[in-house]
Amino acid sequence: MIEVKSVEAMGAYGLIVNFNNGERKYFDMQPYLQVPVFRRLENPGFFALARVDYGTVTWPGDIDIAPETLYAYSVALIDKRG
Repeated sequence: MIEVKSVEAMGAYGLIVNFNNGERKYFDMQPYLQVPVFRRLENPGFFALARVDYGTVTWPGDIDIAPETLYAYSVALIDKRG
């Protein structure tokens, strides 16, 4: 089962997500902002409150997104630090 280990909110509604399988990916939240449950995330300050709870990304007010969605619709990042 895929789970989120850490998340970092980036600029224009992007999330850098680290998964329990070791993969690091970028997820673009912008297309989801038209869905009523995610409308509060249009506020950049609120969006920046992203955190990990119970293996997925959450925000205050019981807003969350399934880890499977994050994994399936994100783009792999290459670590250039090494």
